[in-house]
Amino acid sequence: MKGHSISLMTPSGRISAWRADPPIPPRGAIVVIQEIFGVNAHIRGVVERFAAHGYTAIAPAFFDHFGHKLEFGYDEDGVTKGRELVEKLGFDKAVADVQASVDEVDEVGHVGVVGYCWGGTVAFLCNTRLGLPAVSYYGGRTVPFLHERARAPLLMHFGVNDPHIPPEDQAKIIDALPQAEMHIWPAGHGFNCEARADYNADVAKQALERTLSFYGHHLRGRVG
Repeated sequence: MKGHSISLMTPSGRISAWRADPPIPPRGAIVVIQEIFGVNAHIRGVVERFAAHGYTAIAPAFFDHFGHKLEFGYDEDGVTKGRELVEKLGFDKAVADVQASVDEVDEVGHVGVVGYCWGGTVAFLCNTRLGLPAVSYYGGRTVPFLHERARAPLLMHFGVNDPHIPPEDQAKIIDALPQAEMHIWPAGHGFNCEARADYNADVAKQALERTLSFYGHHLRGRVG
């Protein structure tokens, strides 16, 4: 489904967000949390893919706090710039922006979150701090927050060949979150992103199926 830009008021000021709505009554709503590269073509495509599966989806543009339409490439320069901005933003402000996104779409039904890379850790924190059902894809910065307890259903995807989340870190996450649904895929980091070298179409498809099954169990649209 084709998405569109909307204006979103957050506790730190107004930012944009990319929103897409399904052609049927929504099954619920999903907040899509970006990687360190901004709300780029990949993230907009993720939003539209969830809408095509029956969910209202929205991706807040966190980087709008620092400039208009900041998007970076999947190269060394893009990684450097993206890392600088997420460090400047901080997790607390990101979680607050997600809450503003939830408030924007919660009229359609229950709301969950899904995040990728840095956004995977934000998704985890939205579970522990906001009580939202969350799906985290390769959230490599999660280990320092494992003292926080899950407050809602949680699904986590990792790649067995991910150099940014070594086996010992994956083991720590699994041990700390026995109630979470975990999937370790035969893939590297960023396997869901078609713009990355580690993109794996088969694994991305299977992971999406597990993600949609998770949302099917834990999100519901409004009745009547």
